[in-house]
Amino acid sequence: MADVNFNATKSRASDDAETGNADGTQEPPKLHYELIELLFFAYRDFISDPDAILTEYGFGRAHHRVLHFVSRNPGIRVTELLDILKITKQSLGRVLKQLVDEGFIDQRTGLQDRRQRLLYPTAKGEKLSHELSIPQSLRLEKALSELPEDGRAIAREFLFHIIDDAERPHVARLASKP
Repeated sequence: MADVNFNATKSRASDDAETGNADGTQEPPKLHYELIELLFFAYRDFISDPDAILTEYGFGRAHHRVLHFVSRNPGIRVTELLDILKITKQSLGRVLKQLVDEGFIDQRTGLQDRRQRLLYPTAKGEKLSHELSIPQSLRLEKALSELPEDGRAIAREFLFHIIDDAERPHVARLASKP
């Protein structure tokens, strides 16, 4: 994915520090192929239903992500959205222009700071965002219903701990909204 901003050097350095032995030699990290593959296949299927809906509109996954976070955070600043998605301004610009031009998102100037661009979903955008969330919610509900009683809490905790430590407080605020 060309538009993702990721600091590979930082990750490799922190991984090396975690795999060092007391004598200074490096121990190879344990490779979790089963979980890696399960996450891959889970994501593939989790996104397949929205992908089919998005195709009807000529949209892709980037449109879905933008529409999701704008719908969940009406009035979000473009800079905040860039921070959440970890994409370039150029990548967001293309997707956002299409969503604005086709009436899914309304872009407004900030009242206190005219340089700010605030994003709001239109009724059309809210409707599509909701339509995209339904099959994903049904898939999650089915999976959670097949787990023990505390399965939701365990799944949430597991996913939360995959997120980089520095990002967790920000993600916790975003993900805690009903």
